[in-house]
Amino acid sequence: MTALEPRDADAVTEAADTAAGGVLSRSYRALSVGIVSVVLLIAFEATAVGTAMPVAARELDGVALYAFAFSGYFTTSLFGMVLSGQWSDRRGPLGPLSTGIAGFAAGLLIAGTARTMWMFILGRAVQGLGGGLVIVALYVVVGRAYPERLRPAIMAAFAAGWVVPSIVGPLASGAVTEHLGWRWVFLGIPALVVLPLGLALPQIRRRAAGPVQAGTGNGSFDRRRIRLALGISLGAGLLQYAAQDLRPLAVLPALAGTALLVPAVLGLLPRGTYRAARGLPSVVLLRGLSAGSFIAAESFVPLMLVTQRGLSPTLAGFSLAAGGLTWALGSFVQSRPRLAPYRARLMTVGMVLVAAAIATAPTVLVHSVPVWIVAVAWAFGSLGMGLVVSSTSVLLLQLSAPQEAGANSAALQISDALSNVVLLATTGAAFAALGGGSTAATTATADGGTHPTAFAAVFLPMAGVALAGAWVTRRLRER
Repeated sequence: MTALEPRDADAVTEAADTAAGGVLSRSYRALSVGIVSVVLLIAFEATAVGTAMPVAARELDGVALYAFAFSGYFTTSLFGMVLSGQWSDRRGPLGPLSTGIAGFAAGLLIAGTARTMWMFILGRAVQGLGGGLVIVALYVVVGRAYPERLRPAIMAAFAAGWVVPSIVGPLASGAVTEHLGWRWVFLGIPALVVLPLGLALPQIRRRAAGPVQAGTGNGSFDRRRIRLALGISLGAGLLQYAAQDLRPLAVLPALAGTALLVPAVLGLLPRGTYRAARGLPSVVLLRGLSAGSFIAAESFVPLMLVTQRGLSPTLAGFSLAAGGLTWALGSFVQSRPRLAPYRARLMTVGMVLVAAAIATAPTVLVHSVPVWIVAVAWAFGSLGMGLVVSSTSVLLLQLSAPQEAGANSAALQISDALSNVVLLATTGAAFAALGGGSTAATTATADGGTHPTAFAAVFLPMAGVALAGAWVTRRLRER
């Protein structure tokens, strides 16, 4: 037997380390830190922006468009997700990931320099396009670069990447907003782009670049899916516009948006998604119900606390801070191998916690209820989201062939984003119709007025959506 060449010896050593180690073993350390850093960037933006948004909306005279500033992000992300799935399956995830990070940073700069609410929304839309490219590419990286036994752990690490931003983000954003101005919340974040690019991209090039099957790297994109992606984005945008315009003529863009949206959704999501067919369709549907109900409700929590209870932006944002810790805890719990057989039951518990948290939040509209109730409720709701969201990602990769990982990951993220768009548009319309848009200059009246009703119209229906998600958890496995 001849001695191993140095390169062969290194390969054997790496293989042994990979077999024995975890996501932070020598073989995976740089990749894991790099892609979790990407999640950290997105998480810091999400938590910081949520705190600064009420001040930005009031300064730009755009409280009536408040929901649109959130849902505009999700609208363009829909197109980015489909494009990223196509791009990743055919040419590897490196291109969409690097392009998406650059686009995300560009959107932050546009939003941070906006002089009108519509320019601000444009910046959010550019962010969404970049974020859509990034999130699907990350899922493809996980599916290609990590063995199945390590995927729950890296999904838990993604959730852990939200912890520090969830704690530091609202405090830092509130302090910056109060002392330097809300614009610096956006203009300061692009500096974080350097770390993910430096750590993640070289490792992705090594481990996950190129098409899954040889000879498919030069294949053209599926033009039908790209057209459907354009249709779903345009349709979602028209629905949002109609939801913000309460005049009778708004029914026209609403009908046009529906006409574009319905066939696009049917073509891009797994067959049977909206009737909760067992297996992959129910996994995709559950992701939408959980994320949509929780995010639509969470988007209005800081605004409710600022306008109804007189909290500062810092304290209002801090009410959500504990959620980062408990979300990570839930994701850690689902990653334990011995709990894998009980994953569906854990997800049912998670959705019940989400529903209870959303239903509890509007109790602070009664001024005798202490405001810390929101923080406690959101901590339990975030625990439930940690159990559910990471588990849907794990189940999706288990149910997907390697060459379908990009398309199915795109479907999962489309369900997530589309649910956010539709539910934010719906709750935003109800909020505006009940006088919510006038809360910019005043707080709640002593007798409640219409403003508390506007907030209740956001939270209580979303609690019902979360309960529907609890039922879907019973249909995640095929018989």
